[in-house]
Amino acid sequence: MSAPGAAPVRTGLTARIARAWDSDLAYSFRTSPVAVGSTFVAAVMILAALFAPLIASQNPFDPATLDLSDGFSRPMEPNPITGRVFPLGTDPQGRDMLSAILYGSRVSLLVGVASVIFSLVLGVSLGLVAGYVGGRTGAVLMRIADVQLSFPAILVA
Repeated sequence: MSAPGAAPVRTGLTARIARAWDSDLAYSFRTSPVAVGSTFVAAVMILAALFAPLIASQNPFDPATLDLSDGFSRPMEPNPITGRVFPLGTDPQGRDMLSAILYGSRVSLLVGVASVIFSLVLGVSLGLVAGYVGGRTGAVLMRIADVQLSFPAILVA
C-alpha cells in the first residue's frame, strides 16, 4: 500500500509500459519532431503497401483490368475518352501509376523483410557455431566476418 499523496504502485504490464514510456530512449523519441514525423510517414507507407488491394483502383498485374484508352492520362485530369481520373496518371498501357506504386511497394517490403530474416538466421547461426566450437573454427569464421566488414557497404549493396 502506498502512502497518502504518493504515486500509486503499478505492477505487471502497466508497470512495464510506464517504465518504457519514461525511459531515456522514449523521451528522446517523443521530443524529436523529425523522429516522430519519419515514423508516421513510414507507418503510413507500410500500411498503404499492406492494404494496397483495398486502396488501389486497379491491380496493375491483372491484364483484364487494363484499358488502353486510359493510356497516357495526365495526373488529376479526366481522361478525354473514358472520363476516369487517376491521381498520378497512367503509363502507356493504361495502368494507374498509384496502383503500380502501391503494389510495387508490397514486393519491396517482402524482399526487405526476407533479406533481414535471412541475414539474421545466417548471422546468429554462424555466431553460435563460432562461440560454441571455438578454436580454429571460430577464428576462421571471425576472419571471414572481418573480411566482409572490410568492404565498403556501397560495394556490398
